[in-house]
Amino acid sequence: MKARILLSNDDGIGAKGLLALAAAVEPLGELWVVAPEHEQSATSHALSLHRPLRIRKQQDRWFAIDGTPADCVYVAVNHLMKDSAPTLVLSGINHGPNLADDVIYSGTVAAAMEGCILGFPAIAFSLATRRNFEFEHAAQFAHSLVKTALASTMPQRMLLNVNIPSYGPVEGYEVTRLGRHNYNADVIEKEDPRGRRYYWIGGTGYEHATEPGTDVTAVHDHRRASITPLMLDLTQHDFLQPLKAWPLEGFRQH
Repeated sequence: MKARILLSNDDGIGAKGLLALAAAVEPLGELWVVAPEHEQSATSHALSLHRPLRIRKQQDRWFAIDGTPADCVYVAVNHLMKDSAPTLVLSGINHGPNLADDVIYSGTVAAAMEGCILGFPAIAFSLATRRNFEFEHAAQFAHSLVKTALASTMPQRMLLNVNIPSYGPVEGYEVTRLGRHNYNADVIEKEDPRGRRYYWIGGTGYEHATEPGTDVTAVHDHRRASITPLMLDLTQHDFLQPLKAWPLEGFRQH
C-alpha cells in the first residue's frame, strides 16, 4: 500500500525549506502539504480555538491555512485527510535550528508533535543555521531518513527531532538527547516616534554546553546531523515517589 505523507511547517506554505522537503519525499508516497499561510515561527503548540480558520487550496493535495502549525496538522488529519489518514507526518525543513530547549517553543516541532498526539509517527526537520539557507544537502538527508522510517514502520506516536548542519554535504549523523544552550535572552526597550515605549523579546549572542551525546554538540562541534527521539509524556517519573512523601498539612493523600 502506498504511504501517505503529510507535510507541514512553521515558515509558511511558500517557504524554501518546505518546497525542498516536499521535492525530496514526494517519490516516497502520496504527498499532502497542509501548511500555514504565513510564517508562524515560535508559536509552539498553539491551537486557534477562538476564531474560525480559512483553508485555501493551492493545487491538488496542497492547502494553506491561516492558522498555526498545530492547526494545520489537526485540520489535515480530521478534515482534509479524514478518509485517508497519513502514514507519516513531517514538518520542515525549518529555516533555523531547533535544538535543546528550542523544541518547547518551536512551531516546527509542534506540527510534528500534533501528528503524534493524533496517533501517527512524525519527524521534524530543521536546518541549523541563521543565514545562507541552502537546503539541498538537508533534503538529501531527509529523503534517506524518511525512506528508512517508512520501510522500518515507525511506531505510532514516535517523534524524531532532526537538525542538519549547513556546512555542505552531510558527513554523518548521531542519535542524540537534548542538550543545553543559552541565547543570552533579554528584553530590549525602545521608544516609538510618539514617545510610547515598546519592547522586543530577544537578545544577542549564543553559547552551548559541550556534552557528549547531545544534539547541540553533534551539530555545532562535530558538524553532524542529530536525530533525537522525543517523548510526549512530560512526567518526571523519578520524582513520583519522593513527591508522594511530601506531608501536606490538613490534607490526606489517596
